[in-house]
Amino acid sequence: MAPIPLLLIILGTPASGKTTLARKLSADLSVGCFCKDDIKEALFESLGTGSRDWSRRLSDASFTALRELARAALSAGMSCIVEGNWRSTHAAGLLSLTQGGARTAQVWCRAEPGEIVRRFTQRRRHPGHLDGLLRDEVGMQSQSPPAFLELPGSRWVYASDEAQAYRGLLSGLKSWGL
Repeated sequence: MAPIPLLLIILGTPASGKTTLARKLSADLSVGCFCKDDIKEALFESLGTGSRDWSRRLSDASFTALRELARAALSAGMSCIVEGNWRSTHAAGLLSLTQGGARTAQVWCRAEPGEIVRRFTQRRRHPGHLDGLLRDEVGMQSQSPPAFLELPGSRWVYASDEAQAYRGLLSGLKSWGL
């Protein structure tokens, strides 16, 4: 009997280490990985950049695309990782993915506020993200408690700025069946 596929949701605030973690877990666990900004940046290249409202619209479209990529993987019996700054409004769509029997788990990425501001200031992303407008918000968001989605399954908090944290998370995910 084939193992039940897992939808691993990586979430957190900007510059908390979500993408880095998702890509590393994908390689170490041999699981497919879909990242919101990869989709959003492709949309910027195809449809152009614009205002903050336009960027939000492309974010919403990116989350829809992520959900559908995950649906295809899970329907084929494959576990996958989806990464992004998921919001509570996305929970129902993600929950619909479990109707075929898939399991869910979530990892909330965090780091100290000073580290998040440093990362955010140093990173270079597609200009369509309008990071310059977000700089002041990032430090404030990093102090928020984990905001897991209302979904069943295990939850982990991952401190991306702690050297030993990755090994513990990887071990936990493997023992959970990934």
